[in-house]
Order: sequence, then structure tokens, then C-alpha cells
Amino acid sequence: MRSASEPEAATPPASASNSARNGNGNGDGMKAYDEVITDDMETDDGLFTLHREQEKLYFEIADSLLGREVLLVSRIAKMPQNMRFGGAGMKARSQQVVRWERQYDRLLLRHVSYEGVASDTLPVYQAVRNNYFEPILAAFDIETRSEDSTTSVIEVTDLFAGDVPLISPLSQNQRQQFEVRRFDGDRSFITSARSFPENVEVRHILSYVSTNPPDDGATGTISVEMNQSMILLPADPMMPRNADPRVGFYTVQQIDYGSDRQTADTKSFITRWRLECDGPRDAQGLCTPKKPIVYYIDPATPDKWRPYLKQGVDDWKVAFEGAGFRDAIRAADPPSAEENSDWSPEDVRYSVIRYIANPIQNAQGPHVHDPRTGEILESDILWYHAVQNILRSWFFVQTGAHNPEARTAQMSDEVMGELIRYVAAHEVGHTLGMPHNWGASYGYPVDSLRSATFTAQYGVSPSIMDYSRFNYVRQPEDEGVTIIPFIGPYDIHAVTWGYRPIDSATSPDAEKATLNQWIREHEDDPMYFYGRQTSTAGQVDPRSQREDIGDDAMKASGYGLANLERVADNMVDWIGVDGERYNDLANYYGALTFHWNLFTGHVARYIGGVYETPKTYDQDGYVYEPVPEDKQREAMAFLQAHVFEPPTWIINPDILARIEQDGAVERMRGLQSGVLNLVLHFGRLARMIEAEARLGDDAYTMAEMMAELRTGIWSELRSGDATSIYRRNLQRSYLERLDYLMTAEHASVPAAAQAFMAYSPINVSQSDIRPVVRGELTTLRSDVNRALRRTSDTATRLHLQDVLVRIDDILEGDD
Repeated sequence: MRSASEPEAATPPASASNSARNGNGNGDGMKAYDEVITDDMETDDGLFTLHREQEKLYFEIADSLLGREVLLVSRIAKMPQNMRFGGAGMKARSQQVVRWERQYDRLLLRHVSYEGVASDTLPVYQAVRNNYFEPILAAFDIETRSEDSTTSVIEVTDLFAGDVPLISPLSQNQRQQFEVRRFDGDRSFITSARSFPENVEVRHILSYVSTNPPDDGATGTISVEMNQSMILLPADPMMPRNADPRVGFYTVQQIDYGSDRQTADTKSFITRWRLECDGPRDAQGLCTPKKPIVYYIDPATPDKWRPYLKQGVDDWKVAFEGAGFRDAIRAADPPSAEENSDWSPEDVRYSVIRYIANPIQNAQGPHVHDPRTGEILESDILWYHAVQNILRSWFFVQTGAHNPEARTAQMSDEVMGELIRYVAAHEVGHTLGMPHNWGASYGYPVDSLRSATFTAQYGVSPSIMDYSRFNYVRQPEDEGVTIIPFIGPYDIHAVTWGYRPIDSATSPDAEKATLNQWIREHEDDPMYFYGRQTSTAGQVDPRSQREDIGDDAMKASGYGLANLERVADNMVDWIGVDGERYNDLANYYGALTFHWNLFTGHVARYIGGVYETPKTYDQDGYVYEPVPEDKQREAMAFLQAHVFEPPTWIINPDILARIEQDGAVERMRGLQSGVLNLVLHFGRLARMIEAEARLGDDAYTMAEMMAELRTGIWSELRSGDATSIYRRNLQRSYLERLDYLMTAEHASVPAAAQAFMAYSPINVSQSDIRPVVRGELTTLRSDVNRALRRTSDTATRLHLQDVLVRIDDILEGDD
């Protein structure tokens, strides 16, 4: 299978090698080799031979490498603060495939696409080449040829010291954001260049004149150090494995124009490491891989965290044993200079957990892969120092109600080490090819998460790739219950499915029946459910949400909110340290309100939710099913009790009087209105209208939901009670949201993003939304008029008078 524009032979064109010779292999006009490459130059042998003379850099490229695919990976090595999320080691661009070609006395650097492919034995291959023509990124004069006429020398200084879009650190949006006026070549140069057996690494500093730089505006400058990797793709490509939406893997996609299917056949392959047995399997059915997966610990990593990072890697051994490999993965310290003076974290032969001094509270597990087959070639996990802050604050608010070890602003090294181990294992999972499985935690009953026996065996979630974090369901009376996730049943299943060899298969399609069988063996077990990650706005399936655990959000969030209230009541005492200011208190309180948002949002998404369960024709049941009516009604009742009835325990004066002069009233308004707006989202209403059309009386209709919402939020109109400041603000938010529903249109989403965003289309003005909203406003106006005649509270009376004016403005504006 060849790429869209791959040449028919990986050799220079004949015309390029038939030019006149001058005795040392050079064509007319070229200098002799020793005139260009002098003894004063620094030379480094490897994939290409590199020659440096002060600021000049030369590549000496063997003819045997012309036509070979090379992966170009652009990473940010050093950058100013606030330039972008990610930090040192982060990719600045998507990885690109390039190819060196000789054209007479020049070498061309061409961009290669694997979007469209076809076998070069088929007539359609020529059509693919014609329609996926590869652009020429750069052209370089051949300065000289080697004496044996097997290599070409080109100067590549301008490729790295110039402003080349393909390897630039700044996107077009960033250039506009930072008001970049021009590229400054005088302050742009190559800092280092190294060649290894399979890759070339070049570091260079690029400087830009900026009116609004991201950091230290007085400089008027953005300078970024980049690391460019040119990685030779395998000459013998790995056999791909077809992807399946029922098991989560990152994928590469190609349109196979040589397929017999009567369409543009899109092939999707999983990304995975190449693991092959080095000898026969033992009595347990295990073999040792020829090339195990090894992650080196960055020398910059603090010593006390090294064992925990290593353990996070080694935790995956059990999953690979399920796939038939012993010792397939391990962590190691890098060799000393005496042991291996050439070892470098930039060498593509080594995967490294990079320790980054950056205030970003995160870690990342990207990988570099072969776009032809999905083979993972190398991975550098980005471990940011400040990830400890989010770990300690989340551990405190999620488990502090029952966990004395969490009741502190400074976790012990042992506790923090276990949290680091958990995150490390999660990030390693990404580097193995596995995306987030936001549906995994739905596989465990909520009450089982309060069982010491169950959680000791199965953990907090079936997959460490879920965003399940810590066991916030556990209550103070639950003894011995596990609270930190570990590798679970789904993880072992996914690694087995993705990595176990199928020796009898000689093509990806020949594996399909076996792969399908492995999935169907677990199809009725919720522990093996894969729920794809979507954007926050696109979380349509309430089973697949970030930061949730258990199979019932109403029950789990009830437990979680009870724990948050306990934490709020004791926060000051638990983390107080004499002589310290209240910075940690403010941080932890912010984490607490963030979790209130999470737990209540988990419930809100049941309303208008749709279950998505990928299936094939040989499986029973449907792929898409609206959430049952009773679960949606249960969710509405939960929101009325825990959200729209103000959760005043959050407004804890013992905390707030220490961290802020004001803001409590506005905070409550924001919390309540945020959930309200989530419920009254166009996409949610569109799905409720759709469900009613399909299910009739078995659906929880939009009209029913809107009536229950109004009745709950405006309950004082019937009771005659005074309306509190929090409820008045909520009611005004309700009116503003209804005004929005009456006047706005549902924002469109680009077609390419709709799968990720789970876009639910609706033409608002031609739908039932506005008639229902108008009816709710009319009913509310009547209720407010009746309530006004019997209220004696001044604030309530003024509020209701204002409400009538607002309703009239909305309805009159609609006329």
C-alpha cells in the first residue's frame, strides 16, 4: 500500500545521477567535497551526517535515504510564560511526514500525505497520485557530493533559522493575539544539532518583534527555542490493526481507493507499540518481546518521586500479561555519562518521562506514531511540577470527609507519591495508544463503591483511563474502602484486544472476526463498556462524563455533596497552620465549589440525555436510546433539592471571612444559573423534542420538564413565603435564560467537530421551543400577579413587580 503521492521507486531520478562529473562525484558547478566540508567543522554521524561551522549547518544525506518517509515532529523546548498551554516538550504542530528527493543538482523536501492510499499494483494508484500531489516545502542546492558519489551535502541553515510555517512555534491566531509585527532573523539561530541512528535533532531559537508579547511586555519580543525531530520511519512497516469504536484507542485514518467497497473506503487503524515475541511462549502462554517498552525517568526529576513514577509504568505489566507478553513494559533510570555518553532524551530510541518546571497543573502522555500503520515509535510523557497542587486539592475535597491523611494542606510524601503513581499510570495509558474512557466508571454500582471487598478487587473504576479521580462516594462510616484508582478490568481487556498477536492473520481484515469475538465475549458486562470522550458541551450520554463514578449520578452525587458539606464545615480546622496565610484555604475552597459544579452537572445531563452504545449488526439492541423517563424525572427532583433550593452550606462564613471581602452572593448566583443554563440548552431541548416524537407518552417531554422547572424555581408564589436573595437572583437568571431561548438561535458547529461536540441540530424559531417558553411566561405572569396581592415582604414585592416588567419586555419583544 502506497501513500497518495509516494514515488514508484525510493531512488533519485535517473537524470539526477547522470549529470557531468568532475572526478569526485560532483555535477557541474559544485565544489569539491573538501572545499565545503573542512577539518574545522564539527561533524556528527547518524541518520544524516551533520556538519556545523559556526552558525551554518549542513546535512549530508545518503542516496539510500532519498525517497524514504521521515516523520517531522516540532516540539517547543523553551518558551516564555503564558504563550500557550503545554510547556517544554509540547508539540507545536501536528506531526508531519516529509521525504527528501533529488532533482538534478538540488534536494527537495516534500510533504507526504497518507490521507489517501492505494496499492501501486492497481490502476487507481495513478489517480490517487494525481489528486494528492505533494507540495515542495523547500529546495536546497547540492553544495557537493561525497567522493564515492553516495551522499549529497546541502546547507539547511535557513530552514531552521528562518520563519518556516511548518515548524514555527506560533500559529496564525497567536501571531494576531500577540500582535507579532515581524520575524527577527538577527536574533534567530541554530543552537545545537545532533544525529542519532534513527533520527536527527535540531534545536533553534526563533525571535519575533511583538507589540503584545505573552510575558514581560517591556521587551517587545517573543523568543522560543524549538526542537525539530526528523525520524526515519520503519523500512518494514508494522501490520496495522483495525480500530473498533467499542474499544478505545487513538487512531490513524486513510481513505483506501483500492478497496472493493463502492465508496471512498475509510480505514481506521489503532496506534500501538510493535510487540513481537522473541522466542516461543512458556507454559503460561507468555513470551518476552523482542523490544520491550521502556520509559526513562528524566534526570531533572526529584529523587523522592522517582519510585512512584516508575511504579506507575510497571503497573501496566499485568495488562500486557493479558496480551501474552511478560516484562513488556518497564521504567528505568537513564544511563550515566560513563555508561552511555551518547544517551539523550531527544534520541527517538528513548521514551522519557520529562519533568517540567511550569505552573501548569497537569500531565500529558503524547506519542509519536507512524501514520502509515499506527505504530508508536516513541513517547515523552510531560510531567508538570504543579500537578501536585491539583492532586492535593482534589484529594482533600473528594476524600477529606473520611480520610485523615487528606486533611492537610501539605500531603505526606507517601500520600503524594501514591497520587503521582496514579497519574503516571494514567498518562502511560495514553502513550500506549489509549484515550480517555469516560464511560468506564459507569460499570460499577454506586453502593459497591462503599464496599471494602469490592473496591479492593476492582478499584474505583474499571479503567484508569477514565477521569474517575478518587472515591467521593465513600462515606465516613465505610471502613477500608479503596479511594485511589488502579489498573482495572477494562484496561486489561483493551491492552489484550489491541496488542495480543493473532498469528494466523496476514492482513488487518483477516483479524476482524477474532477481534469481534473478543469484544462480544464481554458485551453484556458493563465493566467493559467504552464511553468516548466528548467536549463538556457535548456530553450527551450521562454514562460518559468526566470526573464521575458509579452507575447512578443522582445517588453518587448525593454522596459526593454530603462529603463536600462535611469538608466545608471542617476545612479551616483541618488545614490551618500557625503563621501561614490563607492561600491554601482559598485554593481548597475553590476546588470545593468546582466539585459542586461537577457533581450537579453529572445529574443535569440525564435530562435530555441519550445513551450511545456502539454495536455491530450481529449484536442485539440499538446504538442510541433516550435516557428513560423515570431517570430524567429523578434528575429534575435532585436539582430542585440540591441546586435550585440554595445550597447555603457553601456560603460558609468561617471560610469566606478569611479569604474574601465579598462575592458570596454572586458566587451562589453563578453556581445556580450555571446548572439552569445547562438544563435549558438548545441541544438538550432538541433531544427532548426528538424523544417525544419517537416515544410519545414514554418520553419525558420538554413541556413537562419546563413546567416542573417553573414550579420548583418559583415555589414561593404558591407558599407565600418571602423570597430570599439567592432565590431572587435565580429567578432573574431563569427569566434571562427564557429571554435567550426566545431570541437566540442554536449556534452551528463545523461538521468536522460535530462528532466530538455531539451537536444536536434544531431550527429554534421553527421548533416547539418558543411556543412552550411563551406558555411558561404567560403562566408565570398570572402566578406572579396572584402572589403580589398577598405578599407583605418588601424585597419580595419589589422583586415580583420587577419580574412582571421583565416578562412583559420578553413577550413584547417577541411581537
